[in-house]
Amino acid sequence: QVQLMESGGGLVQPGGSLRLSCAASGSISIRPMGWYRQAPGKERELVASITTDGITNYGDSVKGRFTISRDNAKNTVYLQMNSLKPEDTAVYLCYLFAWGRYIWGQGTQVTVSS
Repeated sequence: QVQLMESGGGLVQPGGSLRLSCAASGSISIRPMGWYRQAPGKERELVASITTDGITNYGDSVKGRFTISRDNAKNTVYLQMNSLKPEDTAVYLCYLFAWGRYIWGQGTQVTVSS
């Protein structure tokens, strides 16, 4: 059983920063991982992804502000979010891609508000 445990969400003012973490546990080797987000009334949106070799990809709305990284020894992926905007408010969902499917975390709320 593979589980993803996210942490690091919360309330932050516009222009602030947050760092999300997502740790994979269970019988799983290193796999592609990443983050999506879902805001009320909006479709789920890719935020960032990272391959096992560290190749990254970002959604257009976060390029230049967010950075995804991973620690393969800990089987953990991180999302550093800087210059946060109110429109970044959403539930952030970590995923791991294995066996032809996405495995999802429970999500962590990020709220950007003054």
